[in-house]
Amino acid sequence: MNEQQLTPRQIVHELDRFIVGQDEAKKAVAIALRNRYRRSRVEETLRDEIIPKNILMIGPTGVGKTEIARRLAKLVNAPFIKVEATKFTEVGYVGRDVESIIRDLTENAVRMVRKEHEERVMPRARVLAEERLSELLSHPQKKNTSSNPLDFLLGKQKESQPSSDEVTALARRKEEIRQQLMRGEIEDAELELEVEEEAPTLELGGNSISLGDMMGNMMPKRTRMRHVKVHEARKILTDQEAAKLIDNDAVQEEALTRTEQNGIVFIDEIDKIASASGAHGPDVSREGVQRDILPIVEGSTVSTKYGAVRTDYMLFIAAGAFHVSKVTDLIPELQGRFPVHVKLKSLTKDDFKQIMTAPENALTKQYQALLAVDKVLISFEESAVTAIAEAACNANENAEDIGARRLHAIFEQLLEDVLFNAGDENMPPFELKIDDTYVNEHLRGENKPTDIRKFIL
Repeated sequence: MNEQQLTPRQIVHELDRFIVGQDEAKKAVAIALRNRYRRSRVEETLRDEIIPKNILMIGPTGVGKTEIARRLAKLVNAPFIKVEATKFTEVGYVGRDVESIIRDLTENAVRMVRKEHEERVMPRARVLAEERLSELLSHPQKKNTSSNPLDFLLGKQKESQPSSDEVTALARRKEEIRQQLMRGEIEDAELELEVEEEAPTLELGGNSISLGDMMGNMMPKRTRMRHVKVHEARKILTDQEAAKLIDNDAVQEEALTRTEQNGIVFIDEIDKIASASGAHGPDVSREGVQRDILPIVEGSTVSTKYGAVRTDYMLFIAAGAFHVSKVTDLIPELQGRFPVHVKLKSLTKDDFKQIMTAPENALTKQYQALLAVDKVLISFEESAVTAIAEAACNANENAEDIGARRLHAIFEQLLEDVLFNAGDENMPPFELKIDDTYVNEHLRGENKPTDIRKFIL
C-alpha cells in the first residue's frame, strides 16, 4: 500500500487490525508517516529543511512497541530494521558499531527492491526456465574435464558439430519433453544441473562480509553439479533467469533512494544504554554508545557497499521500559532528537480479552488453525477467554510484567496435553470446547488464576 493513499486515520485503522489499544502511539506514528508524504509535496527549497520528528516510546515489554513499528513499515512497504541498543559498543571497543545499522537497513532495502523487480519479470523468467529445462533434459550437460581449455584457444581441438539428422532428432525430442513438462508428467525425473556456489564470508566487527564483494566480484564464479528433480530444477532455473533479467544498477539506485527517504529504524532497549542518575564506573561506555548513535539520528552519511547513504530523512523510533533509568538520563543531545514522547500503558484484563479475539492474527485463531491440521476442532467460550485474561493479569502483577507475551505461556500450558496427543493417523475428528473450568484445571504455577475467596474473612 502506498503511503500517499493513507491518511493518519486510515493508518490507525490498519494498525487496529493487528494491535489492541495504545492509541497515543498509533496516532504519533500515523502523523509521522503522513508528514513524509506532506514533505514530498512541499517546494524543493523548503523540502530539504523539513526533517522527520523522531519518536520515543516509553512502556513495559510486550505492550506493542515493536509491533507498531514493524506493522507501520509493512503497511507502506518501507525498508525497516529493528536493533537492540545493547548490542552496540562505543568506537574503540570490540563489537558492532552503530553505522552497521544503516548498512543492514540498506541490505534490507536492496532485498526488498530486488524481490519486487523479480516479481515483475517472473512470467518471462518462467518461460525461459522452461526452455532451458527442456534443453537440459533433451541434451544433458557434460562437463569435459579431460581436454585442455588451451587447445580450443590455439585451434588444436574443435567442437564437433552435430549433423542435420541429429539436430532434427534433438528438436523432436525437445518438443516431446516440453509437452511432458506442460502436462506435469516428469516432475520427479532427475537431472544434473550446474549451480553457482556462494562466495565465502568473513566475520569482521560483528558484520558478515562476502569475500566476493571485497574483491569487486573479480574472482570467477565457482560452480558445482547437483542432481535435482525437475520440480526443484524449475525453481532454480527460474531464479537464475529472473536474476539475469533485472537491472542490478536500477535495483541499487532505487534501494538507496528508498532507504534515505522511507527508511524506518527501530532502536529497542534504549533505556539500557542510559546511565542511571549519579552512576559511575563501568557504565561509561553506555554514554559512548549514545554519542555514537547521535550523528546517525541527527543526520550523517554512511558508506555502504552500494554507495553513500544519508540518514537525514529516515524515521527513527526508539523504545524502552525506563524502569530503572529515566528519559532524562539520556544525554541531552539525544533527547532533543526524539521530540515526540508517547507512553504505552500496561495491558488490562479487557485488553487481554481483545487481544485473544479481535486481531486478525489472534492467538485463539492461531491455535484453532494449528490443531485443525490434526483434526482437533477447538473452540473458546466467553468464560474461557475471561478466565485466561484474569490469569494473564494476575501473573503479570504477581511476577514479571511481560505484557501480551504472557498469553503465549498460558496458551502453551493450557493446551499442552492436546498439542502433545493430537496427530495420530487413526484418530477421528474431535471437538473440544474450552470453558473456564477447563482453564482453571489446566493452568498451574504463576499462571493459575488467583482464588480471592481465601482472602475474604
